[in-house]
Amino acid sequence: MSTRRVFLQAAAGALAVSPARGAAFESRRPPLAERKFTSDAVEAKIKHVKARLTDPELAWLFENCYPNTLDTTVRYGTLDGKPDTFVITGDIDAMWLRDSTAQVWPYLPLAHEDQKLRSLLAGVVNRQTRCVLIDPYANAFNFGPTGGEWSHDRTRMKPELHERKWEIDSLCYTVRLAHGYWKATGDTSCFDKQWQSAAALIVKTFREQQRKENRGPYTFQRITANPSDSLPQGGYGNPTRPCGLINSAFRPSDDACIFPFLIPSNLFAVTALEQLREIHTAALGNPSFADECHALANEVRQAVDKYARVVHDTHGEIYAYEVDGYGNHLFQDDANVPSLLALPYLGCCAKDDPLYLRTRAFVLSGDNPYFYRGTAGEGLGGPHSGLGMIWPLGIITRALTSRDSKEISACLAELKATHAGTGFMHESFSQNDASKFTRKWFAWANTLFGELVLSVA
Repeated sequence: MSTRRVFLQAAAGALAVSPARGAAFESRRPPLAERKFTSDAVEAKIKHVKARLTDPELAWLFENCYPNTLDTTVRYGTLDGKPDTFVITGDIDAMWLRDSTAQVWPYLPLAHEDQKLRSLLAGVVNRQTRCVLIDPYANAFNFGPTGGEWSHDRTRMKPELHERKWEIDSLCYTVRLAHGYWKATGDTSCFDKQWQSAAALIVKTFREQQRKENRGPYTFQRITANPSDSLPQGGYGNPTRPCGLINSAFRPSDDACIFPFLIPSNLFAVTALEQLREIHTAALGNPSFADECHALANEVRQAVDKYARVVHDTHGEIYAYEVDGYGNHLFQDDANVPSLLALPYLGCCAKDDPLYLRTRAFVLSGDNPYFYRGTAGEGLGGPHSGLGMIWPLGIITRALTSRDSKEISACLAELKATHAGTGFMHESFSQNDASKFTRKWFAWANTLFGELVLSVA
């Protein structure tokens, strides 16, 4: 409780001294003619929410951030007679499966109001399907077979791939978007033969990476001075004992796992498999594949319960971040989603689940080596951007998974106080100086901030 009080007091103080407060908040969006895509429903939602916000700075941040993905990152058209949408992350001209889903996710509730937006969202599902069929082990893709800066990585690179880091969550996010699009629109046109082949390949890849009989087909090494950008043991990663969990070579931060059973991603896989089961039951009438998905989900869930629930000296039984099946475990969390903090947001558990609440208390404490507190703010970070760097993604996720209105308000206050006058969210900022930040154009963080404001409004 003392940690929470300190956070609330500090955030309230930050709100009071926000450097842009009282300024004339001019839009930071591109001119209308330079925007990549415009949705009437999104523009109406911006107008509606701004009218309800009495804080001018918060309204300004929302207007800048919420449409940022549509304004700056999408390439929309048709391919093979179907909608096709390529979504870059921002300052990197490539499409991550994870980021692209997260970037368009807050627009799904508006799809029924705007046919053009609905078509764009279907285009993201279709593009992701093509990506999975190109290589289910890749995390990021080029617009075409152009090659790129990581083409010499020691793995099975293809010219369509920007990067080939195997991350469980990449495939989970494609399922999340397809399922979410279907639920929002009732449209099953995306579930064509190509999509069904991609779904089967996702399940096949999960089973391969359980590594029950062998280590599977995937290896990765990179010539680099950064050890977290490559994998040890001949490119297979550190050893694991087959137990039903799925190996993930890399985290959603694109950093290599220490113990390859990454628990947030395994729990996300359980959710994704149950979503595949629902689609194949209700929309496709394929009970055999639905049962296969359900069985695998149960197997992974049981393995999580057996190997990933570990007793912490202070917090009691909580989820470990990573384990190896040999009894080794890692107590930490990372701001990138999936994370332990984000489990309710992804539908992996309830916000009031006792195991989650104990895990959350650990994550938001000094017992987590990547939870930082400084003069600029406090929040979850990770090794990717360096020590002492707080990620707005972590602050936003904290608010989205909170049951406490005061905590949510404090998170909004901290986000207002740490955008460094830019009007946008960043990848990370220094715990002691918010003007020192990484990635000024990071559309995932911008759109997720918009989602938070929508949820509060």
